[in-house]
Amino acid sequence: MALKATIIKAHVTLSDMDTHNYQDLSLTLAQHPSETEQRLMIRVLAYALNACENLEFTKGLCADDEPEIWHKNYSGEIELWIELGLPDEKRLKKALGRAKKVIVYAYGEGAQDIWWQKNAPKLNQQRNLSVISLPSQATQQLANMAKRNMQLNITVQDGDVWLSDEQSSLEIKPTVLL
Repeated sequence: MALKATIIKAHVTLSDMDTHNYQDLSLTLAQHPSETEQRLMIRVLAYALNACENLEFTKGLCADDEPEIWHKNYSGEIELWIELGLPDEKRLKKALGRAKKVIVYAYGEGAQDIWWQKNAPKLNQQRNLSVISLPSQATQQLANMAKRNMQLNITVQDGDVWLSDEQSSLEIKPTVLL
């Protein structure tokens, strides 16, 4: 018998002073049985950092031809494609051909530097690609905030991100690689 996804509810109060985006977000996510809390919380973070009308979670791990999050316009064109982790070059080329803008939120202890050194020469040529590195220690701490029902506050200022819930707070300093 296959394991079922766990439904996660997250209420996020977003204050993004860099983009002047202030919203209350009510998110419902399906956590695949093989998805870690770290990855789940990075999905929430990526959603909040790009919050706009029509932004939505996709099937994620269950679909090879979809990103984690995307924004489609009213004619069905993909405006934004968001990848998590360390995607291979073939997957990124496909995304870059289908979407107007692609953002990769890279994470993973020890592997990010190797991935970036291998892929940077080819990726640096892409105009519609952004690569943002999330520090490993911070994303591991972020995983501790994961709950089935979450109340999160996310504040963004000068590129730095502060997250807090009822018990803890955390600062994440993303690094823009591209």
